[in-house]
Amino acid sequence: MRNTVGFDFHPKTGELYFTDNQRDWLSEDLPHDELNRVTKLGQHFGYPYCHQGDLADPQFGWGKACDDFVKPVLLLGPHSAPLGMRFYTGKMFPQKYQNAIFIARHGPWNRTKKYAADVVAVFLNPNGSVKSMEPFLTGLVENNGYLGRPVDVLVMKDGSLLVSDDHAGAVYRISYKK
Repeated sequence: MRNTVGFDFHPKTGELYFTDNQRDWLSEDLPHDELNRVTKLGQHFGYPYCHQGDLADPQFGWGKACDDFVKPVLLLGPHSAPLGMRFYTGKMFPQKYQNAIFIARHGPWNRTKKYAADVVAVFLNPNGSVKSMEPFLTGLVENNGYLGRPVDVLVMKDGSLLVSDDHAGAVYRISYKK
């Protein structure tokens, strides 16, 4: 692992899922940041030899095979800077969000074209693999500049979701009303 910021345990299986920020200065479009899952002790996720599950590091990857390391369960975009993440265990949002993962993507500092700066929802299959990822909180990039940059998410007792934003100096409360 290179730079793990967000992590949480699956509410039913107890498995640890975590975000991982990959290295800079390979290109604007590589490598992708990751969502990973620990399924047993001693797993190696590739860093510094391999990035995004299939990209050998040009400096440290010589003589290493990416297939020898655990693959990410989801690629989150190049330099998307996934920071905080939580499983949704509240009851306020529709059933489809139950046990989904909310990930705060801070957005890249080093890309010409800004993107991410959002919160995505990741839905899992019963076996723990990723079914899909969809946008949840968007609209924080305008004219290639940031209006906000999410850092972390927190599920409140009432089921609402708090999102911290260090660019705008704000905390957003997202709720759902039927």
